[in-house]
Amino acid sequence: MLKALYFETNKADGSVNCLLCPHKCKILPGKKGFCGVRTNIGGELFSLVDRVYSGIAYDPIEKKPLYRFHPGSRIFSIGSFGCTLRCDFCQNWHLLNLPERAPLQDDDAILQAAAQEGSIGIAYTYNEPTVSYETVLRLSKKARERGLVNVLITNGYINPEPFTELLKYIDAANIDIKAFNNEYYKKFCKGELEPVKENVRIASKMVHLEITTLLTGENNSAPDEIEALAKFLADLDENIPLHLSRYFPAYKMTEPPTDIKLMLRAKEIASQHLKHVYLGNV
Repeated sequence: MLKALYFETNKADGSVNCLLCPHKCKILPGKKGFCGVRTNIGGELFSLVDRVYSGIAYDPIEKKPLYRFHPGSRIFSIGSFGCTLRCDFCQNWHLLNLPERAPLQDDDAILQAAAQEGSIGIAYTYNEPTVSYETVLRLSKKARERGLVNVLITNGYINPEPFTELLKYIDAANIDIKAFNNEYYKKFCKGELEPVKENVRIASKMVHLEITTLLTGENNSAPDEIEALAKFLADLDENIPLHLSRYFPAYKMTEPPTDIKLMLRAKEIASQHLKHVYLGNV
């Protein structure tokens, strides 16, 4: 376990307020927060996933997806467990819960692997990496000292202060905007849109940024919604790449795969405002 960085203790009942993400969980002694990997022990907040990894692999940078950051390169990808959202269509739902036993790796082993096999650095990915905030922050600092790049693949559901601090050591990020309407976030993801928008604004000024939106049929693919998303990004920088990814049934969502015609329509609309729009999973 590792003591968390962003929390405050309520002396009256020994609970803690987690200040890492917008859920702002009040966690009683012995209990966990929404993410499932941060717990209250003796009136202090601890991460349960320090050095705990669900998977490690060398991936093409385009798989993240990052299409306009070191194209053609490979990157060492690591992931853990837990998430700040609960998306009905989650493709990595098996990483939501921390198992009783999970592989441990020390920092040196990760950093050494990140410099081998032609890798340019570390991608924090697979699950939501910000729930392992302290670990990612520590590793990213060490990686930068060694001349390695750091890539963050995130849902962007984190409070601005810790996010800004982390981005000081991140070179590129892909933020997943689930939809451009708040009702979708509340119904399908147990979250809110505005914190994600704010973090997109922050990231656009600090790192190379690309955006992914999984189109789950008509739920989040209406023409006016796609146009609003594209305009929002274009107002920040029309060169921000947007990846429109095709949905396939996963986890709790059983609707059929997104129609290809809908995907093409969405790309056409977004391309009126953005210079780099890509279709994925087609």
